[in-house]
Parts: sequence; C-alpha cells; structure tokens
Amino acid sequence: MTVILEGPGRAPQGERRFRGGLLELDLTRKCALNCTHCYNGSGPEGTHGEMTRADWLHAVEQAGHRGFTAVQLIGGEPTMHPDAPELVAHALTLGMTVEVFTNLVHVTPAWWALFRRPGVSLATSYYSADADAHNEVTRRPSHPRTEANIITALRHGIPLRVGLIRINVDQDVNGAVAHLRDLGVTDVRVDDERPFGRAGGSTDPAGLCGRCGDGRAAIGPNGDVSPCVMSAWLPVGNVRSAPLSATLDGDRMAEAIATIREARAGNEPLPPPGPQPPPPPCSPQDDECSPGTPLSTCNPRR
Repeated sequence: MTVILEGPGRAPQGERRFRGGLLELDLTRKCALNCTHCYNGSGPEGTHGEMTRADWLHAVEQAGHRGFTAVQLIGGEPTMHPDAPELVAHALTLGMTVEVFTNLVHVTPAWWALFRRPGVSLATSYYSADADAHNEVTRRPSHPRTEANIITALRHGIPLRVGLIRINVDQDVNGAVAHLRDLGVTDVRVDDERPFGRAGGSTDPAGLCGRCGDGRAAIGPNGDVSPCVMSAWLPVGNVRSAPLSATLDGDRMAEAIATIREARAGNEPLPPPGPQPPPPPCSPQDDECSPGTPLSTCNPRR
C-alpha cells in the first residue's frame, strides 16, 4: 500500500482519518426486542459471537493507541453482554468517551452507576409517543420501560440522545419529537429506515449515509472490521487475525470507502474526506445515520 503524505511531517491519510474518531463496538446480536427494521437482525435468539473478553479488551486498547477518542457500545443490546461493563471502564481509563446505545428496556442498578460516570453517555431508539405504535415496531411491550428509563436518565443528568426512525408514512414523527422534547430530551435525531437486516436484507452501499469509514469504523461480534455498523456485510479485516491499525490502513478499507462513496455520489452531495466538523451547537439534527452519529457538541456532548 502506498503511504501518502500531505506535507512534511504529516501523518498518513489513513492514520489521520481515524484519529479523534469513533469506534463502534458491535458487541452482540442478542436483544430482548425483535424490531421489524433491525439493521443486523438481532433478537432474543441472537448470540454474543466469537469475540472473547480478551479480544474485546485488546481491541479497545488498540483503539486508544490508534487515536480514537470515542467508542460506542451497540448491538443487539450491549448491556446484555457480560463483558460490556469492563469495556466501558477500560475505555474510560484510556481517556476515551463512551456512548452506550441501549433500548433502555431493562437497566440494572450496576448499569445506572456506569451511566453516571463522567465520560459516559446514552443513546436509544424511539418510534412513537403512542405505546401501541412503538410496540408494533419493537414487537415487544417495550414502550413504558423505555420511556420511564428515558425520564430516569434525564433525572440523573446522564447525557442522552434519542434516535427516531421513520418506519412508515403513517408514523407521527413530529408528534414523537415534540413528546420527547416535552419529556426534557434536548438531543433528538431523525433518520429513515435503512434497507439492511430485517428491513430488506440489502447489501447495496447506496443505502448507507456515505460517511462510513471517515472518522469511524466498527468491530462486529465475530471480530470483523467494517466502515460502520450499518456496513457489517462489507468486512475489511478481522481483529482476531490482524492488528486494528493494519486493517484500518489496508487496501480493503480504502476500497470499501471508495465503493460506498461511489454508490452515494449519484444520490446527494457528500462531505469531503476525513472527520467532519461538529454541527452547530444544540441544533436538532435531521437525517442522521443513527445509530452511530458521532461527536456532537450539544449537551449531551454526543
């Protein structure tokens, strides 16, 4: 692979791409919910994959040395993974911030204690202020618990962002956003359903946001590295067989990013390569690629 320097003493392009970025730890396919649109098909029958505790800790360690400043625990339901609390603590020790993307259906006292630690923030998905409409998406009676735990998180002062996914034309998105703001949620983001997993099983990169691989990457439950959690079907290496940095800087990652950008180029203008500047402080974000939208300056900071 040719290393391109953009001036004397400058770091290679690949190294700069991920420095200060977000690493998504896609821990598990196990989840108490069975959402109709789940981008990776997680559910009650899912498993934690082949990554061991040592594998995950080593991946977090490598991310810290590489210059990632943020990690996200996601799945599936990451709080169901037995090693997730240790991964949160380890990332914090390395100076990284941690976002836990959870359905907020069942939160133990130990997890509430972790959520209150400095440097930790929460993200969750929401579909409707109407419980029946929300539960139709999750295929479980989850709405009361998720909403109650949103309120609990706000009461504890835990940084929280909520991703509202547009599933169908009859969905009252504006009403749901207004309801969340009435509850006290200041960071609400809206995204369309993505055509992956149960939402269609697509492997067409045109369905991605186009920013995958720029300032972010993901590791799946079997160790596969991909440009983001939404593109797990586009693996570029595996942390169980090669160092994380070698994979991030490898030809397969560069080719995957080029493929995604080419697929998206005809749909809408794309941002320039590299980590993007944060959005204006505390303005509601629309059309974000949730989950995994990194580095907001708003309070909560992510």
